[in-house]
Amino acid sequence: MKNDRMTNQYRVNEQIHVREVRIVGEDGSTVVPTRQALDMARQQGVDLVEISPNAQPPVCRIIDYSKFLYQQKKKAKELKAKQVKVEVKEIRFGPQTDDHDYNFKLKHAKEFLEDGNKVRAYVFFRGRSILFKEQGEVLLLRFANDLEEYGKVEQMPRLEGKKMFLFIAPKKAGVAKKSQQKLDREKRNAETMSGENTVQKEGTSDNGGLFANAKNGEDVLKKLQGE
Repeated sequence: MKNDRMTNQYRVNEQIHVREVRIVGEDGSTVVPTRQALDMARQQGVDLVEISPNAQPPVCRIIDYSKFLYQQKKKAKELKAKQVKVEVKEIRFGPQTDDHDYNFKLKHAKEFLEDGNKVRAYVFFRGRSILFKEQGEVLLLRFANDLEEYGKVEQMPRLEGKKMFLFIAPKKAGVAKKSQQKLDREKRNAETMSGENTVQKEGTSDNGGLFANAKNGEDVLKKLQGE
């Protein structure tokens, strides 16, 4: 079915009914009567293929139609193979998530971003835990700081109902994954570092840092430093 659609996409030879066409080739282009263009194609043992029907006059090429179709299908296949499907992966926290659970989810978020996917992290406030919304915001900002090497913030923490969302997009698609040894070393370092020190260190980076794409970055930084 797909091949048939591509085959029917172009008018060839006697299917071209306009009075004149523009012939394009390696030597440039020229406008000739359609009958003359058909004679030129026959003399060369190939076809007259209309490649731009909406132009005035329509644009044609004198080529082997079978070879042309093969090349078009090959290009379409290569283009499809290069397309990266971006998925949105969710990471859920509680307002009082412990360090072990935090580091476990941080590791998965790094893998998601390295694979070219987006991350939607959120803190769910159950019942009276909504009183800890500022604590949840700080947790999400710490999470974004720890992922600065892997992604950039698309949306700063925002409360919607009982959930506070943070969106992070990958910096690059298809980045090679780090070795397990390096991941383990980073995990040990994260466990020994103070969350407050991490925020202060990472939050003061230059234009390429956490707040590069975020609004009110300075206000957020002041909030973190005053925690």
